[in-house]
Amino acid sequence: MTTTLSGIKVVDLSRVLAGPWVTQTLADLGADVIKIERPVTGDDTRSWGPPYYDMAGDRLSAYFTSANRGKKSICIDITEEKGRDLVASLTVKADIFVENFKVGDLANRGLDYETLSVNNPGLIYCSITGFGQTGPYKNRPGYDFMIQAMGGLMSITGEPDDNSDGGPQKVGVALVDILTGLYSTIAILAAVNERTASGKGQYIDMALLDVMAASLANQAANYLVSGVAPERLGNAHPNIVPYQTFATADSYMIVAVGNDNQFSRLCDVVGRPELAGDGDYANNARRVENRSKLEKELQAAIKLKSTKRWLELMEKAGVPCGPINDIGEMFSDPQVQHRKMEIEIEGIPLVGNPIKYSRSRLKYDKPPPRLGEHTDNVLGSELGLDPDEIQQLRKEGIVA
Repeated sequence: MTTTLSGIKVVDLSRVLAGPWVTQTLADLGADVIKIERPVTGDDTRSWGPPYYDMAGDRLSAYFTSANRGKKSICIDITEEKGRDLVASLTVKADIFVENFKVGDLANRGLDYETLSVNNPGLIYCSITGFGQTGPYKNRPGYDFMIQAMGGLMSITGEPDDNSDGGPQKVGVALVDILTGLYSTIAILAAVNERTASGKGQYIDMALLDVMAASLANQAANYLVSGVAPERLGNAHPNIVPYQTFATADSYMIVAVGNDNQFSRLCDVVGRPELAGDGDYANNARRVENRSKLEKELQAAIKLKSTKRWLELMEKAGVPCGPINDIGEMFSDPQVQHRKMEIEIEGIPLVGNPIKYSRSRLKYDKPPPRLGEHTDNVLGSELGLDPDEIQQLRKEGIVA
């Protein structure tokens, strides 16, 4: 079996999460990824711990390991002209260049698309910023937490004010960074495909705020159609009822009823078949209108049995439902184990890529790299520098 991106070379000048998520995905698909890091400190996330994984005396933060497998790490100081020249040389034969510097930073260093594409017209150059390369906010730094707030996600996340004083909540993972990484990967791969016809690379301008707006999906459409901004509903769904969390006799579970037949089966299972025939709940639109009343009816019934028992009964009846697992329980779930979502590379535990091909394989051959682990190898094999030249650059502080 082959990998889908075998032969594709990537120069990665990104750090933290959105950019590294792109390049880890490309590495999983078989691309050769060179991660360029600052000497001494490297990617910021190397120090974002605990927890850490002890890699033969070299600590790797769990955060760093989550987004950097499959890459070669090379340390170059791009504040120095010789360092910038090395990076530019690496891009001459590259297919893809990924960076997440502030707007204008790399142009000031001669590492912008216009400059690099002169020597490599086929280069696909992806920039990731908080707000994009244009617009009134283009010079602002952008972080996932900020964008969740500015982009509307926090306004619909958390319990409503009458149920809690907790206020708006962020999602428990840096979801905007992840989604931006995935959208960027899609854009890059589409550009690779387009290049086969045009022979030309291109520049890709990705913004976290744009991605957040696009990813609001039905909630954004609800606003555009109605003119009413959606509000926080806790674990309830704005367009479907019942589609939410219920308390059981011993914990909590979710019920996700998506149509009238499923609702009828739910009513039978919980011992309230008459609810399915009630005009107030005759269809989803009526159930949304009468959400509060129906929730109370169902909650009173569901509270009488344990989560385990309800899962058995609802699954047998074909009612979509599920437990609320913690992350340890998720990894212990037999379905997750069957799908091999926990992997290991050279002893380091990692989360697998969810892509499953019928013929092609994913590439899990390199663990998250030590800082500068591949500097000598890359400078020698990619740029033809001999050991003495590399040693001189190291003495000058250009590489590490």
